Amino acid sequence: MQELTEQGVQKAVVVGVQLQKDSDFEYSMLELRNLAAARYIDVVDELNQKAERVNPSHYIGTGKIQELKALLAGHETEMAIFNDELSPSQIRNLEAELECVVMDRTMLILDIFAERAKTREAQLQVEVARLQYSLPRLIGLRASLGRQGGGGGAGLRNRGAGETKLELDRRRIEERITVLQAELEKLVATRQQQRKQRKKNDVPVVCLVGYTNTGKSSLMNALLETFDPETTKQVFAKDMLFATLETSVRSIDLPDNKSFLLTDTVGFVSQLPHHLIKAFRSTLEEVTEADLLVHVVDYAHEDYEQLVSVTNETLDALGAGDIPTVYAYNKCDLTDHAYPLANERSVYMSVKERAGVAELVEVVKNHIFNDYVVKEVLIPYDQGRLVAYFNERANVLETSYEEGGTRMKLECSLADYERHREDFTELE
Repeated sequence: MQELTEQGVQKAVVVGVQLQKDSDFEYSMLELRNLAAARYIDVVDELNQKAERVNPSHYIGTGKIQELKALLAGHETEMAIFNDELSPSQIRNLEAELECVVMDRTMLILDIFAERAKTREAQLQVEVARLQYSLPRLIGLRASLGRQGGGGGAGLRNRGAGETKLELDRRRIEERITVLQAELEKLVATRQQQRKQRKKNDVPVVCLVGYTNTGKSSLMNALLETFDPETTKQVFAKDMLFATLETSVRSIDLPDNKSFLLTDTVGFVSQLPHHLIKAFRSTLEEVTEADLLVHVVDYAHEDYEQLVSVTNETLDALGAGDIPTVYAYNKCDLTDHAYPLANERSVYMSVKERAGVAELVEVVKNHIFNDYVVKEVLIPYDQGRLVAYFNERANVLETSYEEGGTRMKLECSLADYERHREDFTELE
């Protein structure tokens, strides 16, 4: 970051190929620009080509290569960012032709993740993803390094040295991946143990999901502050792509003695690199363990339906497509839509104005506490521990003291009720 500040923001030209059936092309190019901005790169121009297929050797055609060279020279920039993941040979050929830094979409996202990773787990996951991405590209360079040696015995020796060095580099990377994955497995085991404990405690889990930068972390902070004004457990939130990479879990304790765990996850983006999905799988698995998903949508975004679609596709890929979902249409203050407004499966709200937070909680409660029952019971005086238990775990509506024991009208989970049924008398 220091280097960028001193030399000014880096400049780049973005390049994309629109295939015949690609109706989302314009949106994906806009997203590429936003990703570049998140990496502090200023996009100075854009070059597009319509084609039946991507050029296997250079991604774009010969004429477009010359056009791109002219754009780079005209803007005095030495970086081109491509809208798809490039093959090792495409990167090598483009660098040779353009004599500039060639970056693809995957590399750009990996760079952003590397810069934002704060916890040890996130840092390990990003490093594994970057190494897995670089491994085939390292091997792909073998031929070009081999050509550096010219003819004769010396040339052969040089070529052999080049190949040997690449083999060593490849082995080092593979060994590094093995070491990192072993460390990750220990952290994953700890996370799985925490999940098991949460399940044992019968506490419902609600997970915030959505496209990156829709307001998930801000919503978590709003819920924390609403139910615990003195809280110091807010999560980092900022108006930028991938501000949060870490999974945060917080307990939301409601006034009626109900509580649930709220999980904030990494945001999604279209064409999220498979290396990252694989590396972050343990983090993203938090989503698959949830009882309810709250899909946070930037309702003010002109392509919000596309963002919803991207998120739903990623959830399906993770195996979380069938989990009950509530839609939180955020940033309504920037639209003409009325808010706060809620129905069974959606809430129109503004987290910034704290409008709709209470409505969202009611919708969430109706989903995760739908097995709650209201019962009237008589608890014998020698079962005083049960009175204390229900005072702590249930929503006690009425309490009175009678000759046979403590009479309570309470709202509690069916599981809690059935668990202690033999210890009290149910009243009609």
